Amino acid sequence: MHTVAVVVVPPVMAFDVTIPQMVLGAAEAGGGPAYELLVCAAEPGRPLETVGGLDVVAPHGLDAVRGADSVIVVGSGGRTGIEPSVLDALRAAAGTGKRVAAICTGAFVLGEAGLLDGRRATTHWGLTGDLARRFPAAEVVPDVLHVTDGAVLTSAGAAAGIELCLHLIREDHGAAVAAGAARLTVAAPPRPAGQVQRLEDPLPAGPDVSLAETRAWAVRRLGEPLTLADLARHARVSTRTLTRRFHAETGHSPLQWLLHQRIDRARELLEGTVLPMEQVAHRSGLGSADSLRQHFVRRLGVTPSAYRSASRRARPVPSGGPRTPGLPASYR
Repeated sequence: MHTVAVVVVPPVMAFDVTIPQMVLGAAEAGGGPAYELLVCAAEPGRPLETVGGLDVVAPHGLDAVRGADSVIVVGSGGRTGIEPSVLDALRAAAGTGKRVAAICTGAFVLGEAGLLDGRRATTHWGLTGDLARRFPAAEVVPDVLHVTDGAVLTSAGAAAGIELCLHLIREDHGAAVAAGAARLTVAAPPRPAGQVQRLEDPLPAGPDVSLAETRAWAVRRLGEPLTLADLARHARVSTRTLTRRFHAETGHSPLQWLLHQRIDRARELLEGTVLPMEQVAHRSGLGSADSLRQHFVRRLGVTPSAYRSASRRARPVPSGGPRTPGLPASYR
C-alpha cells in the first residue's frame, strides 16, 4: 500500500484537507485500498486555524512524512509565517526522492521550502501573479489545472485538487483505477492537466444547458467514427451552438475533447488487456495503429508499446483479467 502524508499548514480550507482523503481513499488496487493516508501537522492533536470556521485536527506529527511514499501539502492560505519544521520536513522528503505535491496555496509552502526553484508550478489563477513575485526562481504557469515537474506537482484550488489526486492514481495504478475512483466520488473523468482553470463564457440560463448527457453518450461510443454533426444531432443543437457550449463547459472544442477521451480509453486498454495495437486503436476510435502511435507520442511522449510495457512492469495484469474496483470501506 502506498502511504501518503497529507501535511496541513494553517490557515487551511477544510475542504482542501478532505480532497486527498476523498479521492485517494476511493481508489482500490489488488483487492484492497490503494493508499494509506496520514494527516499530519507541526502541532498534531490541536485545532488548526482554518478558513471558514470548521475545526481541523491532524492526528499525526511530521514524523509521518519520513515514512511516507508521497507527500501532499494543503494550506497555507496565509502564505507567510510557515513553521520551520514543516519546511525542513518537506526539504528532507524531496531530498530522498519522495513525490511532493501541493493543492492550491500549498504551492507557496513548497516555494518557501525552496522546492519550486528552477521548476514549473501553478496555483489558483487569482494567486499566480503573487506566486511568481514571491518565487522568481520558479516558472509559474498560469491558468492550468495542475503541473508536474519531476517529482514536484502543484495544482489550482478545489476541483483542480481533485484532478491532481486522480492524476496521481492514474500514474500509480492506471487509468481504470483512476476512473473507478472518479465514479465512486461522483467526479468527472480526469481532464487534461493543461485545461484552463477559468471558463470565461457564462452558460446561458435554462434547464437543458448542460451537454453532460451528450458527453456520456459519446464516451459510450468511442469506437465509432463520431463527427461534430453526430454530437450536435444528439444534443439537438446546431454545430455552432455545440462548439460554443463545449468551450463554456470544458474549455475545449468538441473534437479536442473527444480526442482526449479516445486517448484515455486507449490507455485503459493498453493497461488492462493484451489486445493487439490495431484493436486498441479500433476500440478507442483512433483508427489505425499508426494513428494510435502518433497520438501517444504527441500527447504522452511515449509509444503505445512502451506505455504498455511500463504499465505491466508497474502494475501486472491479474491472470483473470482486469478487475473492476469495488466499493472501498469508507464508501460502504
